[in-house]
Amino acid sequence: MSTESVLYERRDRMATVTLNRPPLNILDIPTIHELNNVLGRIYQEEGLQLVVVRGAGERAFSAGVAVQDHTPDKIQPMLEGLHGAIRRLRDLAPVTVAAVRGHCLGGGMEVALACDLVVATDDARFGQPEIELGCYPPVAAALYPSLIGYGRTLDLLLTGRTLACEEAERLGLVTRRVEAGGLDAAVENLTAEITGKSAAVTRLTKKTVRAGRELGFDAALAETERVYLEELARTEDMGEGIAAFMEKRRPVWKHR
Repeated sequence: MSTESVLYERRDRMATVTLNRPPLNILDIPTIHELNNVLGRIYQEEGLQLVVVRGAGERAFSAGVAVQDHTPDKIQPMLEGLHGAIRRLRDLAPVTVAAVRGHCLGGGMEVALACDLVVATDDARFGQPEIELGCYPPVAAALYPSLIGYGRTLDLLLTGRTLACEEAERLGLVTRRVEAGGLDAAVENLTAEITGKSAAVTRLTKKTVRAGRELGFDAALAETERVYLEELARTEDMGEGIAAFMEKRRPVWKHR
């Protein structure tokens, strides 16, 4: 399945979504619409364990939303479409990985940070320059305080400054930083690490970590205990993992 502006490919339990408007992969309204469609289709697919989101070409993950789509007649459908795509991305059951090289700015940065994990090259540059246009990024304002704190979020949004990959990693926005030119290998290694585990267990792990992110500790612990007892303990793979350990062999996952 492919479209002109967003490409989708699935291999076994892994899928790749590519923003396909090089060199900068600008998110105009039609591209945002296509991204929503692709993410909606992913919801309907079974057996997915991991989804990689990346930008086509060498220069950018995405340099953000088209400035032309910030006019009064377009701004509401633009925001509704972008925010709908980001909500869908954050709600996916499979683990999501943003693979970032080059520019990752504005709405592009918001899309990347909506993923569970961010793998980025040394030459990646992150920023929310909306203040220069006399506006602010709603997703960043809602999401970043929980990631980097109130003051650091204000620093980024009020100045519009650009972060080098090293600083983005130090702030906790980048999960793994790799050398320029090493993105594909790094993503392949991470993919192999995750898909080598039980898909059923990785989905439940993500579900409970999400609870830890969104709930207070007591409520989150109650939810993680419930999932452990009512869902995890009933999977075939938990039984297989424990049996394999006791028998000193590698587990054979059934992904259920």
